[in-house]
Amino acid sequence: MPIIRVALNVPVDTLFDYQADDASDRDIGLRACVPFGNKRATGIIIAVGTETAVPIEKLKSAHGIFREIAPLAPVLLALFQFCSQYYHHPLGMVVMNSLPALLRNNKSIKLNHTVQHPYSLTELGRQITAEHIPSRHRIARRLLVAFQASVLTFHQIKQISPRAPKLLPEWLQSGWIVERPLELTTVTKTHKPLLTVEQAGAVAAIAAGLGRFDVWLLHGVTGSGKTEIYLRLIELALAQSKQTLVLIPEINLTPQLETVFRARFPDILLANLHSGRNDTERLTGWLKAQRGEAKIILGTRLAVFTPLPDLGLVIVDEEHDGSFKQQDGLRYSARDLAIFRARQMAIPVVLGSATPSLESYFNAINGRYQHIRLASRAMQNAALPTVHCIDTRIHKSRDGLTEPLMKALDQCLENKQQSLVFINRRGYAPVLLCKSCGWTAICQRCSSRLVVHLRDQKLSCHHCGHQERFPRACPQCGNQDIEPFGHGTQRVEDTLVKHFPSARILRIDRDSTRRKNAWHDILHAIHTQQVDILVGTQLLAKGHDFPNLSLVGILNADSSLYSTDFRASERLFAQLMQVAGRAGRANIPGHVMIQTEFPDHSLYQALQRHDYDALAQTLLAERKTAGFPPYVYQALLRAEAHDIRAVLDFLDQAKQLAQSLETVELFDPVPAHMVRLKGLERGHVLVQSASRKHLQAFLTGWHAKLMTLPGQKVRWVLDVDPLEF
Repeated sequence: MPIIRVALNVPVDTLFDYQADDASDRDIGLRACVPFGNKRATGIIIAVGTETAVPIEKLKSAHGIFREIAPLAPVLLALFQFCSQYYHHPLGMVVMNSLPALLRNNKSIKLNHTVQHPYSLTELGRQITAEHIPSRHRIARRLLVAFQASVLTFHQIKQISPRAPKLLPEWLQSGWIVERPLELTTVTKTHKPLLTVEQAGAVAAIAAGLGRFDVWLLHGVTGSGKTEIYLRLIELALAQSKQTLVLIPEINLTPQLETVFRARFPDILLANLHSGRNDTERLTGWLKAQRGEAKIILGTRLAVFTPLPDLGLVIVDEEHDGSFKQQDGLRYSARDLAIFRARQMAIPVVLGSATPSLESYFNAINGRYQHIRLASRAMQNAALPTVHCIDTRIHKSRDGLTEPLMKALDQCLENKQQSLVFINRRGYAPVLLCKSCGWTAICQRCSSRLVVHLRDQKLSCHHCGHQERFPRACPQCGNQDIEPFGHGTQRVEDTLVKHFPSARILRIDRDSTRRKNAWHDILHAIHTQQVDILVGTQLLAKGHDFPNLSLVGILNADSSLYSTDFRASERLFAQLMQVAGRAGRANIPGHVMIQTEFPDHSLYQALQRHDYDALAQTLLAERKTAGFPPYVYQALLRAEAHDIRAVLDFLDQAKQLAQSLETVELFDPVPAHMVRLKGLERGHVLVQSASRKHLQAFLTGWHAKLMTLPGQKVRWVLDVDPLEF
């Protein structure tokens, strides 16, 4: 009897055996519904055989195998296997959590409901009026009226009436309606601009190696035309009938990039995979990618697991961005897995950034990656912005803004140019303070202060989402003179409205972009000159092209200069260089003004010279002396519980289980930098080694021992290549 080995979404690193009468080797990679305990569970068939270690009388039978879609390819199963082994995470959880939500349940997929294209009226259909349909056919009349208003998806048609879909075959046969691929929407095809010498050299170099594995670090200043290089390479891949996977760090970057791709390739199916898509849309795009119909796959980190039978090129835009690292569950790096996929398929992977991660830069200068530099902006007459530091020890700020910055904003308004005030802190103010007794509003679930949201009259924790009403008096001493301390985007916006009452001011942060399609509306307003001054957080820092933006003012950057996090300087420089790069991208000169108490700091000096290499060399020298990545490889054993003592006791036991190796260094358990988060106390043990191979060998043995520890009160996870401590 055939026996299937199934990977299930359970926190146990094993496969489960079941009898399946009709199973064969062709079913490897398909979904199977199986009994698990008292419930049903769906998993992926990893192997089919005739032997099992389970006594035959205890072996259960599978409920069924779903064969309505193609199986996951062996190369994708190999990616899951590598991911499970490298990140020490159960294979079943890796596999199942990579799939669209609709493939994780215990139901077969009705393909006509998920992958059918939207429908639209034909020329003949537009000539049909309600008078052509008998009055007793009310559903048909309602459907026609809906079609006259817009294109309709199957789901929308079903919402008109459960019986409305039954009309589709007849209307299709009559020529009233036609299936209309949503991705082939009418767009104005753009003309290819002339490449600069640097761009042409980059395209030629990468194109020469399209059939082999190479990692290309495309290191170009902001505005140097990296996107145009991506487009030329995608065009070459399309000429070979190959698919291209384009990974971006955040969902907010998708509208602009999707518009660019659709304008250049209007006849090519593009699958857009990110958390903003609903379950049906995500499955539809996933299936089109699996079938090879979608030739361009644009998505955030989870898209790295998309099945792509004809993959010919991988692009990771803003490769330095920490958003590519998953921070809960399976803590994978999409950038690193993208490189693994490229190696699997023997194809090139392009890592693009104006401020590469130090790990990628280190690999490039040591010859492990191919290094391409773009030192100048692509648009004619577009120069890098001038960067000026405003010494706040001399120019005192009023309501967070200094006089030189206010004058520059005023001048910008006179010139009818746009400006951006950048402060990476949303809300009105970060602290609510009682000056009488020193009380501050603290989150009871996290080791953090509550942020003041004055307009909503609320205090909010930006870590766990907890909210409280704004107190009328200090709860500790009763003093009514409590007031916000510090500045956030809302307070800066209020200050600007007060000083520039006639200016059109738009705040952009996570609070203002929660509404669906908010980003689309915001970008349209900026590009159509409906905004004079932008106030925003890091959401505005990367990837966006604002042609009329001439001034960027940066507030409150000093707080990261002396952080205990050894990556803080690298992140700050990347963030500031990215946000500075929004200015002067077209024909108008750009200016950047940074309010700081430390204008002579080496980071600001490098920023003024646009000299990434100088700061990178300084930071690498510091890392080498201190023994930090990229000179060592790290892993964190993270643990959390309701009591910090339980956490540290567990970590002590875990450390005692570790095998002592000369090549691996194991540190003592310590509380996390933010001890309490979402009601749980946290701690960790750091492990590091100069050899990735030795570290992985150690972690494999240690992980097996950790699985034997009683940890009902403690949750733990191994975080390989951690970015946060």
